[in-house]
Amino acid sequence: MRAISQDRFGGPEVLHEVERPRPEPGPTEILVRVHAAGVNPVDAKTRATGYLLGELPFVLGWDVSGVVEAVGFGVTLFRPGDEVFGMPLFPREAGAYAEYVVAPTRHFAPKPAALDHPHAAALPLVGLTAWQSLVETAHLQAGQRVLVHAAAGGVGHVAVQLAKARGAHVIGTASAAKHDFLRELGVDEPIDYTTADFAEQVRDVDVVFDTVGGDIGVRSVPVVRPGGTVVTILGNTLPALAEAAAGREVRAAAVLCEPDRLGLTALADLVEGGALRTELDAVLPLAQAGKAHELIESGRTRGKIVLTP
Repeated sequence: MRAISQDRFGGPEVLHEVERPRPEPGPTEILVRVHAAGVNPVDAKTRATGYLLGELPFVLGWDVSGVVEAVGFGVTLFRPGDEVFGMPLFPREAGAYAEYVVAPTRHFAPKPAALDHPHAAALPLVGLTAWQSLVETAHLQAGQRVLVHAAAGGVGHVAVQLAKARGAHVIGTASAAKHDFLRELGVDEPIDYTTADFAEQVRDVDVVFDTVGGDIGVRSVPVVRPGGTVVTILGNTLPALAEAAAGREVRAAAVLCEPDRLGLTALADLVEGGALRTELDAVLPLAQAGKAHELIESGRTRGKIVLTP
């Protein structure tokens, strides 16, 4: 099978096409023919530094949408021909930048019929990150106020929709050019972070969702009411965030999402009910993985980038 691999750390140019043996499913595993693979910032960070996958060579990618090709012993949830989507094995190597992926059955769920493969492949990692952050960690409730940083980005645009589906009032930061998009998603109060300081415009929110990192989490603490929560997906910012939150009765938490069939099913239900969609910034052939990484590292994408083998 074809796959995109790398022999050294570096820029997008280190990604190149290779031939690998097609994997075979073991007990409780399925072999999925990849129809689309999502590209995420964590992919680029791992390509450049090794981050989650330290030992070269490896094949990047965790977001998958495709068709079950074969099943291992003991599998009853799926049969060959079933359409599935998932985020297998994260944060271990899944190798989604390839024509086939093997992983445990319960790292997948039935693909929502309302989504084609590229849109389905755009959902698992960002969707589970938003679900596990807002629903399972912050316990976001109807009527609460939530601030989503980088609300037009991959994780952000899903987080906005999840928050609205749960009945929250949503404030979102993005450049002014993306405010119409934010309103389409349901953002009640867009803030242009390039011209305004959110910390001077926002007060008394119940939840802050930080998808940016740097000092954003720390600067967000004063806008949270006592008893509220700041959730970050940038774990290296947690120590400073926790210190800032400690004296203000604010909870600080960092989330690294994990494979979860039940979470995927909940996301699929929202899709089928019309409450959640994925936005694609670009769909590129697998051979252009380097170009996809250039786009993701530009910081100017709207929604997700997807590769199609």
